[in-house]
Amino acid sequence: MAKGAAARAAARKQRDKWKSKRWFTIRAPRNPWSFEVIGETIAEDEDQLIGRHYEIMQNELDGDFSKMHVKVQFRITGVVGADALTEYIGHELLKDHIRRQVRRDRGKIDDTVDVVTEDGFYIRVKPLMISRHRIKGSQKQQMRSLARDIILKAGATSTWAEMQKASLDGTLETQIKEASSKIQPIREVMIRRIQLMQGGVVAKDGPTLEQVLEDEQAEKEATAIEVDDEEETPSEDDLEEAPEEIIDETEDTEEADEATEDSDDATDYGSMTVAQLKELLKEAGKPVSGKKADLIERLKE
Repeated sequence: MAKGAAARAAARKQRDKWKSKRWFTIRAPRNPWSFEVIGETIAEDEDQLIGRHYEIMQNELDGDFSKMHVKVQFRITGVVGADALTEYIGHELLKDHIRRQVRRDRGKIDDTVDVVTEDGFYIRVKPLMISRHRIKGSQKQQMRSLARDIILKAGATSTWAEMQKASLDGTLETQIKEASSKIQPIREVMIRRIQLMQGGVVAKDGPTLEQVLEDEQAEKEATAIEVDDEEETPSEDDLEEAPEEIIDETEDTEEADEATEDSDDATDYGSMTVAQLKELLKEAGKPVSGKKADLIERLKE
């Protein structure tokens, strides 16, 4: 066999990897997001998903458009059926947003603080403070110490879920800003990054995955019933677009009923079919063309 033919034969025998892959739904952690769907990913095997990172902007996660510069990070920890379960491993501000805050004649104070939460999670917090004016090195050190104390106290008295909530909704930043502004006016305080360094005790709060799937299925069924009801009920546009034959038959029936009510004749032509009326007209030697109302009028003449 020629070299080119052998290569083509080997290519035909090679398995198409894309056909063996399938889609998985990525879900946010149980607490506090209740297994909310945050995206999709594709993989050939479930084992390939374990440890894979997934990032989403905070405004897409909770609808807060003032947080369009915050990138929330998750890591896939397990797979149940077609659902990939994740854990929150931190967040990070976009570098463009940080660069826009730093200007000449403004002071910049940043730090790195390692914290162990109440439930044993080891995390690293990186705060950033921007003052309105230039400040001395001693003032920077004092403000840095205040921010460090607030973060250490918040971490030691809070669980990992409470800590991530405080950092994402701005509660922790507000506490640091209020304390540091007593030394020098602060323009902006940002938790520019949080990293999960080591896991701890995972809380079992919130609905289970089975309950979430049941609620989603019930919602889909309710939506399908509403759509079916809307399709069965004819709209005004459907009536306007009805075939001319149906409209003509409706008009013929209405005109025939009116003619029947006004008729003094004992014969009830309105209850007869068009074929019966035409048969009577033939016997009378009259034309048989026209609508049903015309046929009835012609018979009454």
